[in-house]
Amino acid sequence: MMSRSLLILTLFISLLASSCKAQSTDKNTIYTYKRGDINGTGKWYLGREIAHVMGYQGMSWLDRPEREREEHVTQLMHNMRIRPTDHIADIGAGSGHHVFKMTDLARNGIIYAVDIQAEMLAEIERKQEENKVDNIQRILGTERSTNLPDSTLDKVLMVDVYHEFSFPVEMIASIKQAMKPDGKLYLIEYRGEDDTVPIKKVHKMTEKQAVKEMEAAGFVLLENIDNLPWQHCMIFGIKP
Repeated sequence: MMSRSLLILTLFISLLASSCKAQSTDKNTIYTYKRGDINGTGKWYLGREIAHVMGYQGMSWLDRPEREREEHVTQLMHNMRIRPTDHIADIGAGSGHHVFKMTDLARNGIIYAVDIQAEMLAEIERKQEENKVDNIQRILGTERSTNLPDSTLDKVLMVDVYHEFSFPVEMIASIKQAMKPDGKLYLIEYRGEDDTVPIKKVHKMTEKQAVKEMEAAGFVLLENIDNLPWQHCMIFGIKP
């Protein structure tokens, strides 16, 4: 019969081997884990630490009166060149700040308001009913999928949300699947190159990092319109 000490040693070696195997497997995955920014998740993708998702409790910040002055949302709408028949998805729509600015511009199209928090979508529904807007479709997404129909989108808007995706690879693949071949993706992120932008570092992105991640997903940078006070307005298309 195996002695108690030998049994413990055997179990320890087995656990150590399993741990080493797990560590080796982790190194081959697309995400890595290490301590980083105090405001980050400790999960990294292509050298960038993923930020925590802003909860619905911060909804009032999304609709703050000074947002137009700080971000020039009206200018962003001009940058998007929205057509009346466009089908547009606002990914991470929040309380609908951008959604409701697009409804009249795409009056004969559809605005998909996508969020992973039901409370955000409930606020959009409240505003939609209050303002009698009928071209918004609310979509409850997940951390890995937008749950949008395939090949339907002319444009995709992501405002200060991509850097919070827990699974950026899976989410961008889902977005790409929902886009038409000639669709455009508008990636709006606070400029990581600019220390004067008063936003926490983990909630900003450089153009270089954004291009690296979008190219890995099969997109190409078409233009970075430099006319917003704090943010990049990067336009990506699907690689042919």
